[in-house]
Amino acid sequence: MSWDGVVVFAVAYSIAVISPGPGLASFVGQILGHGIKAAPAQALGIYVGDLVWYTLAATGLAALATAFGGVFLIVKWLGAAYLLYLAWKMWSSEARALETVEDRGPMSHASLFVSCLMVTLSNPKAIVFYLAVLPAIVDLGHFSLRDYAVGLVLIAVILFAILAVYAVAAHAARGFFRSPRAMRTLNRVSGVAIACAAVVIATRS
Repeated sequence: MSWDGVVVFAVAYSIAVISPGPGLASFVGQILGHGIKAAPAQALGIYVGDLVWYTLAATGLAALATAFGGVFLIVKWLGAAYLLYLAWKMWSSEARALETVEDRGPMSHASLFVSCLMVTLSNPKAIVFYLAVLPAIVDLGHFSLRDYAVGLVLIAVILFAILAVYAVAAHAARGFFRSPRAMRTLNRVSGVAIACAAVVIATRS
């Protein structure tokens, strides 16, 4: 993976993680209810789920690239179009405050891990993200173990760093995430960011 590919992947993945979605809503909601101690198990569950999609996308697309090189032009445009659709949905969606998860008895780290893993594995945006981004930044016909390892490290560093910021913010300023006005602003900023990512993917040769 070239250095410019690393940068594009890092920026695009950062945008995907920052953007509100079911996984992030669950992550923040649990912290609003249980506090910062709920963050590690959830973050690990999201990471494992992302690794599953990343591995499937990398291995599956690499095999396809060997036989059907032209298919990735279609994949790239479909991926960019889907990201634009997500951007529009994010911009126009009704803002709702996140609900706090009530603290009922002892917190189970195992259940938090499994719940976030299942949310990530059932989220089609994750696999579409990898299908759209990977073909645009790496030659999947020559996708090496080193490239795969670089992706693993990037995903870990970016995901845990961003989730840590959300965790601290949710724990320290719980009222912010319950404000519809604040969520509306976050949705629109995220929508613009996703649209920019779609443009980068579509125009990248």
